[in-house]
Amino acid sequence: MSIVADWWGTSVSRIEPNVIELQGRPVQELIGQIGFTEIIWLMLRGQLPDERQAALLEAALVSSVDHGPHAPSIAVARMAITCGVGLNNAVATGVNLLGDVHGGAGEQCVELLDEIVRTGDAAATVARWRARDKYLPGFGHRFHTRDPRRDPLLGLVDDAVAGGVVSGAHLRAARQVEELISPVPMNVDGATAVIYAELGFPAPLARGLFVLSRSVGILAHTWEESGQGRRNKGPMPPSILPTDLRA
Repeated sequence: MSIVADWWGTSVSRIEPNVIELQGRPVQELIGQIGFTEIIWLMLRGQLPDERQAALLEAALVSSVDHGPHAPSIAVARMAITCGVGLNNAVATGVNLLGDVHGGAGEQCVELLDEIVRTGDAAATVARWRARDKYLPGFGHRFHTRDPRRDPLLGLVDDAVAGGVVSGAHLRAARQVEELISPVPMNVDGATAVIYAELGFPAPLARGLFVLSRSVGILAHTWEESGQGRRNKGPMPPSILPTDLRA
């Protein structure tokens, strides 16, 4: 029995008859006492955030919830629900589309900022990254000339730095990158990457947290689509035919 128990050993939760503990805390002491943002932090970090840390994390999560059917993850989820699959299947379809190109920029931006903070040389770091790819993760946007989520998020980080909540090292790194590649501004992936990095989340969790956030928008769009009566919704209206490349 110990071999099996050790196989699934975990510090995340303890589940026994009449006992549910999350990171060592009885669930009945958490219900009604903390919010969803705090439980995310607790489950990932093993301790509760203070009020200011939770507020900063929540702002990042709120900012990435939705970007409409322009986002492939939302478009595909809306199509999936019209094919007769369950709500969970449709949401999973959207989440599974969040990859390195669509959904991974936050993780990559944290890696970029970590490198700048570690080396202390933004110019050399940017040059290395641009030698691999002309696009810098977290900067520029295919839809917005200036992402409307950038300024309020960075303003909150400025306040957090002034209040001693975070150090500001990753914020300074991000602004150095902006100066180097001006006039290309930071986008929401860059601004949330700053927040996740300032709060001490490693780069892979920046993507995980984005997935949690965007899942809310995917769910909302999937639910809306399910009530519109369409069946087998394709990527474009039936009246529009794809171009025949052999013509």
